[in-house]
Amino acid sequence: MNADKLRTVDDWVSYYRHEFGLPVTERGGFVMLPVTSRIGVVHLPVARAEKVRSTLQQQYREAPMLARQIRWSFLAEPDSRPGDQVMEVLNSLDIGIPAVGSAVMLPTGLGRWTREGCHWVTPPARDSKLPPLSAIVTTALAVGTGSGD
Repeated sequence: MNADKLRTVDDWVSYYRHEFGLPVTERGGFVMLPVTSRIGVVHLPVARAEKVRSTLQQQYREAPMLARQIRWSFLAEPDSRPGDQVMEVLNSLDIGIPAVGSAVMLPTGLGRWTREGCHWVTPPARDSKLPPLSAIVTTALAVGTGSGD
Protein backbone atom coordinates (compact mmCIF):
# COMPACT_ATOMS: atom_id res chain seq x y z
CA MET A 1 0.00 0.00 0.00
CA ASN A 2 1.22 3.46 -0.87
CA ALA A 3 0.60 5.87 2.03
CA ASP A 4 0.53 8.83 -0.39
CA LYS A 5 -2.68 7.48 -1.92
CA LEU A 6 -4.59 7.02 1.34
CA ARG A 7 -7.50 9.46 1.57
CA THR A 8 -10.10 8.20 4.04
CA VAL A 9 -10.00 6.99 7.62
CA ASP A 10 -11.00 3.54 6.36
CA ASP A 11 -7.97 3.62 4.03
CA TRP A 12 -5.74 4.37 7.04
CA VAL A 13 -7.36 1.62 9.13
CA SER A 14 -6.56 -0.86 6.33
CA TYR A 15 -3.04 0.53 6.04
CA TYR A 16 -2.28 0.17 9.77
CA ARG A 17 -3.68 -3.34 9.80
CA HIS A 18 -1.84 -4.45 6.64
CA GLU A 19 1.48 -2.64 6.99
CA PHE A 20 1.97 -2.78 10.75
CA GLY A 21 -0.32 -5.57 11.92
CA LEU A 22 -2.04 -3.25 14.41
CA PRO A 23 -5.63 -4.02 15.49
CA VAL A 24 -6.92 -0.52 14.79
CA THR A 25 -10.52 0.54 14.36
CA GLU A 26 -12.36 3.58 13.08
CA ARG A 27 -14.16 5.55 15.75
CA GLY A 28 -15.67 8.97 15.31
CA GLY A 29 -13.77 9.61 12.11
CA PHE A 30 -10.39 8.75 13.61
CA VAL A 31 -8.04 5.75 13.58
CA MET A 32 -7.97 4.33 17.10
CA LEU A 33 -5.58 1.77 18.55
CA PRO A 34 -7.24 -0.06 21.45
CA VAL A 35 -5.19 -0.71 24.57
CA THR A 36 -5.48 -4.46 25.13
CA SER A 37 -3.75 -7.28 26.95
CA ARG A 38 -1.38 -7.43 23.93
CA ILE A 39 -0.73 -3.74 23.19
CA GLY A 40 -0.07 -1.15 25.86
CA VAL A 41 0.91 2.50 25.82
CA VAL A 42 3.10 4.67 28.03
CA HIS A 43 2.61 8.46 27.81
CA LEU A 44 5.61 10.58 28.83
CA PRO A 45 6.47 14.29 28.93
CA VAL A 46 8.63 15.15 25.90
CA ALA A 47 11.98 15.67 27.71
CA ARG A 48 11.72 12.32 29.50
CA ALA A 49 10.48 10.57 26.34
CA GLU A 50 13.50 11.78 24.37
CA LYS A 51 15.82 10.36 27.04
CA VAL A 52 13.95 7.06 27.12
CA ARG A 53 14.16 6.81 23.34
CA SER A 54 17.90 7.54 23.40
CA THR A 55 18.51 4.98 26.16
CA LEU A 56 16.51 2.31 24.32
CA GLN A 57 18.47 3.00 21.13
CA GLN A 58 21.76 2.59 23.05
CA GLN A 59 20.43 -0.82 24.15
CA TYR A 60 19.60 -1.67 20.51
CA ARG A 61 15.89 -1.67 21.28
CA GLU A 62 13.29 0.19 19.31
CA ALA A 63 9.81 1.11 20.41
CA PRO A 64 7.15 2.66 18.19
CA MET A 65 6.68 6.21 19.43
CA LEU A 66 4.11 8.90 18.67
CA ALA A 67 4.85 12.57 19.27
CA ARG A 68 2.34 15.11 20.41
CA GLN A 69 3.25 18.64 21.44
CA ILE A 70 3.66 18.03 25.18
CA ARG A 71 3.59 14.24 25.54
CA TRP A 72 4.99 11.37 23.56
CA SER A 73 3.61 7.85 23.59
CA PHE A 74 5.46 4.54 23.37
CA LEU A 75 3.72 1.35 22.23
CA ALA A 76 4.66 -1.61 24.39
CA GLU A 77 3.81 -5.20 25.20
CA PRO A 78 2.00 -5.22 28.56
CA ASP A 79 4.07 -7.80 30.45
CA SER A 80 2.96 -6.46 33.84
CA ARG A 81 1.14 -3.49 35.28
CA PRO A 82 2.94 -1.43 37.93
CA GLY A 83 1.67 -1.70 41.50
CA ASP A 84 -0.10 1.10 43.34
CA GLN A 85 3.07 2.65 44.80
CA VAL A 86 4.83 2.75 41.43
CA MET A 87 1.67 4.16 39.81
CA GLU A 88 1.70 6.99 42.37
CA VAL A 89 5.30 7.82 41.43
CA LEU A 90 4.48 7.62 37.72
CA ASN A 91 1.47 9.91 38.15
CA SER A 92 3.57 12.43 40.08
CA LEU A 93 6.01 12.48 37.13
CA ASP A 94 3.18 12.89 34.58
CA ILE A 95 3.79 9.40 33.20
CA GLY A 96 0.55 7.73 32.16
CA ILE A 97 -0.36 4.15 31.37
CA PRO A 98 -3.84 3.94 29.84
CA ALA A 99 -6.01 1.09 31.07
CA VAL A 100 -7.12 -1.85 28.96
CA GLY A 101 -10.26 -0.78 27.12
CA SER A 102 -9.04 2.75 26.38
CA ALA A 103 -7.62 3.74 23.00
CA VAL A 104 -4.97 5.96 21.44
CA MET A 105 -5.59 8.04 18.33
CA LEU A 106 -3.14 7.36 15.50
CA PRO A 107 -2.21 9.81 12.75
CA THR A 108 -3.75 9.67 9.29
CA GLY A 109 -0.53 10.72 7.65
CA LEU A 110 3.14 9.99 7.84
CA GLY A 111 4.27 13.61 7.78
CA ARG A 112 5.42 15.78 10.65
CA TRP A 113 1.99 16.92 11.84
CA THR A 114 -1.38 15.60 10.88
CA ARG A 115 -4.96 16.64 11.55
CA GLU A 116 -4.72 14.61 14.75
CA GLY A 117 -1.86 16.80 16.00
CA CYS A 118 0.68 13.99 16.17
CA HIS A 119 3.21 12.09 14.11
CA TRP A 120 5.34 8.97 14.32
CA VAL A 121 8.83 9.59 15.69
CA THR A 122 9.49 5.87 15.33
CA PRO A 123 6.77 4.12 13.33
CA PRO A 124 5.77 0.57 14.15
CA ALA A 125 7.18 -2.26 12.09
CA ARG A 126 5.15 -5.33 11.20
CA ASP A 127 7.70 -7.93 12.26
CA SER A 128 9.20 -6.11 15.23
CA LYS A 129 8.35 -7.23 18.72
CA LEU A 130 7.12 -4.48 21.01
CA PRO A 131 9.33 -3.85 24.05
CA PRO A 132 7.93 -4.90 27.41
CA LEU A 133 5.93 -2.20 29.17
CA SER A 134 8.03 -2.83 32.28
CA ALA A 135 11.20 -1.93 30.32
CA ILE A 136 9.71 1.39 29.19
CA VAL A 137 8.55 2.22 32.73
CA THR A 138 11.87 1.20 34.32
CA THR A 139 13.80 3.24 31.77
CA ALA A 140 11.48 6.24 32.22
CA LEU A 141 12.07 6.16 35.98
CA ALA A 142 15.83 5.73 35.57
CA VAL A 143 16.53 8.55 33.10
CA GLY A 144 14.87 11.43 34.90
CA THR A 145 14.52 14.72 33.07
CA GLY A 146 17.57 16.58 34.32
CA SER A 147 15.28 18.93 36.28
CA GLY A 148 15.95 17.41 39.69
CA ASP A 149 13.42 14.57 39.68
